[in-house]
Amino acid sequence: MRSEILIIGGGLTGLALADRLEQAGRDWRLVEARARLGGRIHTVSHAQARFDLGPSWFWPGQDRMAALADRLGIAVFEQYAQGIQLLEDRAGQVHPARGFASMAGSLRLEGGMTSLIDGLASLVPDRRIETAAPVRQIGQGTALLADGRALEADHIVVTLPPRVAAELSYAQPLDTDVLAAMRAIPTWMGGQAKCVAIYAEPFWRMKGLSGDASSQRGPLVEIHDATSMNGVAALFGFVGVPPQARADHADQLQPAILDQLGRLFGEEALSPSAFHLMDWATEPHSTTALDLEPLRAHPDYGPLSELSKLADQRLHFSGTELAPEMGGYLEGALAAAEAMAHRLT
Repeated sequence: MRSEILIIGGGLTGLALADRLEQAGRDWRLVEARARLGGRIHTVSHAQARFDLGPSWFWPGQDRMAALADRLGIAVFEQYAQGIQLLEDRAGQVHPARGFASMAGSLRLEGGMTSLIDGLASLVPDRRIETAAPVRQIGQGTALLADGRALEADHIVVTLPPRVAAELSYAQPLDTDVLAAMRAIPTWMGGQAKCVAIYAEPFWRMKGLSGDASSQRGPLVEIHDATSMNGVAALFGFVGVPPQARADHADQLQPAILDQLGRLFGEEALSPSAFHLMDWATEPHSTTALDLEPLRAHPDYGPLSELSKLADQRLHFSGTELAPEMGGYLEGALAAAEAMAHRLT
């Protein structure tokens, strides 16, 4: 099976690129290893609402995100931040009106960020997209799938995180300096774990609390109101426990998180209607062992000069970590797709 352009990876960059190629009338095909589209964008559903277990926000001034939401007809609303925020100290004592966890001014999407994925997928022909189709080897104009099929293309675009892309097999092995440069780029939020607790009502709001909290004790280091636009109440948090410790104490993590939510917000928090935990460090299509080391700051992302020579072989790499601007953010994923579409068209 042959196409002009083969996209490997069905996350935001891959789908946004597919959309641009479709608009330009190009012949393209997209394959995704997972059984779903979205990559690091992932939501869970409950009571006619969806909650993000991947990225949750974008910000004013990120014009590509705003334009895409408008084009797809997705409502945008502000992160709830009214009321008192909390700080939990190392001893587990809770202090009101302290801490620096508020995300006031951040923007969310009705239906969660998966609404972007669903919307983009609806704009392109289903026949051009295949899920549950992991690539095992990339050759000169050929991608070999795990089931043994070979897909041929004039150009191959890999939209996986650079560290994940470096672990693929290449019929013509990549130079050691190229692989080293790819492996040196941290996967944004790759070693992170995130949870959401869903409730019958936003009881913290009734107590004058914003839902924002930061903790020096954990296991959650940062907590926010995740209530959906249609009013289904929820709190979400980022787990501060390192990946290996999470794996070693997996059965203890949920009880410890609920106990912490109880300390912060009251006994109502101990019994959610539903609880979901996503450990991205265990996702082989998103992270590698190199991502188990926590990030201390936002990396300095951008195009990688070592990859430019591969374009002569019609092999290209794209994604938010390689974006010309706003690297690591959803806006960066769209910027990367825009830049790659310009290169190919």
